[in-house]
Amino acid sequence: MSDLLKVDWTRIPAPQDDGGADHLTGLSIPSIPLVATNDALIDLARVQGRSVVYAYPMTGRPDLPMPDGWDLIPGARGCTPQSCAFRDHAAEIAALGVSNLYGLSTQDTDHQREAADRLHLPFPLLSDQQLKLTSALNLPTLSVENLTLTKRLTMVIDNGRITMVFYPVFPPDQHADVVIDWLKRNT
Repeated sequence: MSDLLKVDWTRIPAPQDDGGADHLTGLSIPSIPLVATNDALIDLARVQGRSVVYAYPMTGRPDLPMPDGWDLIPGARGCTPQSCAFRDHAAEIAALGVSNLYGLSTQDTDHQREAADRLHLPFPLLSDQQLKLTSALNLPTLSVENLTLTKRLTMVIDNGRITMVFYPVFPPDQHADVVIDWLKRNT
């Protein structure tokens, strides 16, 4: 796993702001229950308090290859380092008033559960495998090998309303620090 966490970001193409998330700030989250890796159904529209939801394309598995050319897709590489950074800062994020921290992808729950267990994540990952939330919010996506994946972004949600969006996110392993800085200024 240590190889997955050591990335020379100067060799990975950075994503550009394509405006794909410009419409999100201020929107109410639609009521769409999502399956979590802890087997709960999470409806972000009904979650009370402040939540941080980081969306990512897909986590790799040690026993499966990533799609061809994965590292050359701007913004694709870095899901494991990003999740580990949020894991490592979860207590600090909670101390800054965040009641709920979630990861979100279009991968199925079994794939996400493997990652959550392997990475020892203290928060659940949410599966939008059916693309219901992605479509309802018109989240920015990318297509790889017949898969529709969510581009990397982070939403701060207060009582079902998006109050802040970070997009694009790069480098992903340092993004938890960016969110923490924002939370310190906006508690």
